[in-house]
Amino acid sequence: MKAAFCMAMALLAAAAAAQAAANDPARAVIDEVEKACVERRIYMIGRKKAERLAELVRRAKPEVVVECGTAIGYSGLWIARELKNAGRGRLITIEISPERAKQAEANFRKAGLDKLVTVKVGDARQVVKELKGPIDFLFVDCGSSNYYPILISLERRLASGAVVVADNAGIGAAGMKDYLKHVRSKYNSRTEWFDVNLPWAKRDAMEVSEMRGVATE
Repeated sequence: MKAAFCMAMALLAAAAAAQAAANDPARAVIDEVEKACVERRIYMIGRKKAERLAELVRRAKPEVVVECGTAIGYSGLWIARELKNAGRGRLITIEISPERAKQAEANFRKAGLDKLVTVKVGDARQVVKELKGPIDFLFVDCGSSNYYPILISLERRLASGAVVVADNAGIGAAGMKDYLKHVRSKYNSRTEWFDVNLPWAKRDAMEVSEMRGVATE
């Protein structure tokens, strides 16, 4: 009797998992990409920061999201999944490596999110100059020294109230001093810390800034 009960429970759990996967095909792809990034040491934000990034996107309800630093699509999958769930918005993501951009495009297709995503190949500092506004949400994760020139190029195309998230505000703080000084003095900006379980970092931060005027103490 006990064995039959355990078997029944296992079958129910498997059925529930299958139904969840059917309802959210991106979840399995996110898991696969996360594993690949860790094994191949492809830098990505990790699950805890990804969950927070998704929450920020969900709250912002953006029409246009720009991501600088696609890699093979990990953070882009989290963003695009939120856009799909909201039934609105599109993601423009920029990757300097053509090979990784192709892998990202394949992952977006596999997750059923490719219609919401445009992948652009090139140096984000140059590619962003071609983008048109208004941009409602900006995620920057492409080498900390690049953050400031990217923001300056896009600043006038950011929508009122736009949210800007910069990764590696902990481990990359030294390389993004100009960026951090700018957003902290000009906008409502805060540093959010996370304990992460990644081969290259155990603790890191994201700088979250709202383009709503000058920050106050």
